[in-house]
Amino acid sequence: INAEYMGIDRNRMASLGSPSPLERSVSSVERHPSAIEPPHNPFVCAMLTDMYQITMAYGYWKADRHNEHSVFDLFFRKNPFHGEFTVFAGLEESLRLITRFHFSDSDVAYLRTLLTTCEDGFFDWLRTVNCSGVRVYAMHEGTVCFPRVPVMRLEGPLAVVQLLETPLLNLVNFPSLVCTNAARFRRAVGPTKTLLEFGVRRAQGPDGAISASRYAYMGGFNGTSNVLSGKLFGMDVKGTHAHSFVTSFVGMENLKFRMLKSTDGKEEDFVAMVEGLRSSLQIPGINFQSTNTGELAAFISYALAFPAGCLCLVDTYDTLCSGVPNFICVALALHRLGYRAIGVRLDSGDLAYLSKQVRKMFQKVTDSSGINLADCVIVASNDLNEATLLSLKHQGHQIDTFGIGTHLVTCQAQPALGCVYKLVEINGQPRIKLSEEREKVTLPGRKAAYRLYGSDSVPLFDIMLNADSPAPVAGQRILCQHPFDAAKRAYVTPTTVEPLHHLVWDGTNTCPLPSLNEVKARVQRGINSLREDHTRDSNPTPYKVSVDTPLYNHLHSLWLQAAPIKEIS
Repeated sequence: INAEYMGIDRNRMASLGSPSPLERSVSSVERHPSAIEPPHNPFVCAMLTDMYQITMAYGYWKADRHNEHSVFDLFFRKNPFHGEFTVFAGLEESLRLITRFHFSDSDVAYLRTLLTTCEDGFFDWLRTVNCSGVRVYAMHEGTVCFPRVPVMRLEGPLAVVQLLETPLLNLVNFPSLVCTNAARFRRAVGPTKTLLEFGVRRAQGPDGAISASRYAYMGGFNGTSNVLSGKLFGMDVKGTHAHSFVTSFVGMENLKFRMLKSTDGKEEDFVAMVEGLRSSLQIPGINFQSTNTGELAAFISYALAFPAGCLCLVDTYDTLCSGVPNFICVALALHRLGYRAIGVRLDSGDLAYLSKQVRKMFQKVTDSSGINLADCVIVASNDLNEATLLSLKHQGHQIDTFGIGTHLVTCQAQPALGCVYKLVEINGQPRIKLSEEREKVTLPGRKAAYRLYGSDSVPLFDIMLNADSPAPVAGQRILCQHPFDAAKRAYVTPTTVEPLHHLVWDGTNTCPLPSLNEVKARVQRGINSLREDHTRDSNPTPYKVSVDTPLYNHLHSLWLQAAPIKEIS
């Protein structure tokens, strides 16, 4: 990271001590199989926190409570995008943080300038902070999850686990939101269409762009336009040309090179071949002679550069009267030399109508020439969102690939997920947070969560119980109760019981990290396992989240104990 670019005063940093993570080289993103690597973003470190985490840590230390055993839950209260499911993402980056969680000498020196009244012993303790005494239980990354069920449970020294709150929320909130958004886009277009993330130019800064690429792919996208994301994560990178490439050509005089070598090695005058086709083609309903010549020159130039990967943006001047006819001329010429043109991209207009008309034009050429253009790919972009995709589907579009940017990477429909991080136990004593809003009352104690499946392998309930209680058993009936509504309860006899929490950190990493493609597959399996009414785009049915009877009773007992009795006169 360039220090001047980041606004870092090198002289001041040098005066504070050793380099902080902000000054370290981004070369640390290179993967090595031997251990968990540092976070991909060097900003992710112990100092990526809110000031009140540091002041609370001092308060715990000052009261000699910093080493007391604590349990915190990380969860969310409401599914995003008016839906009824969420995808948990960000676990790998969270573990990368936890692996290297510490305060450097320069970090401590800087904190001294903020906390001038704190005792020296606190800063000495800060230098020793790490996560060797922390345990983390979490859902597998890519698991479909639901409100109130913790996606992560952290146990360990109170001050250390408290200090993890802000960076962990940062590393889970946006990834889970983007991954869920991408999964919804995938549901909207269906399993066979290609989805490409085009959002790097619209994302909120470099990290927003990189994170969005990664977690959109995890949520079901096929590739990205972001070259750095492709390098870092091994995703397919796609891109052809923009309108500027087309408008840079005025006419054939801009073509300095004319020759193209065929697949059998013979050089041909490609420009003359295209011009000959343009003047001779006679296909009813398609006028080839009155198209924009500069656009045709641009398509020829692009085909000369990428004869085996020619995909042209056809809406610079007129999609149906210029762009598509020009592409057809180039595609037929490429075919004569042994190449197969890829297709066209639409970036404006009525995409459903245009895609159907383009497909008809391709079919006419196929029927007339015997050369198969009917299967050419039609790509669509142009500020697409979930509602537009659903509308296109209802209109019977002929689009094969969607390039989606702004509405995907910025999560324009809902900019934040709202994960929270709450203390639920201290020194073995369950703790509860009350609120006049029932949804904000926390579920106390150290809990384990399980997913109960019915006879058709469809999830029926998620149930939480005390972590020390025996797990539910397949084939044995269990009472599932709504945490706050006594009337909402049901007996369930599951055919399968899936533990949702797994020990992923016990002073060190306890399990191998899955690949991005493995997590992506888990996302689709999880969503496909849900009932259709849980995932439909309109008025979906809420998935049932429950507690067992002992936890229900304990919750309400603590609630009564903690809530003051009002006196009314």
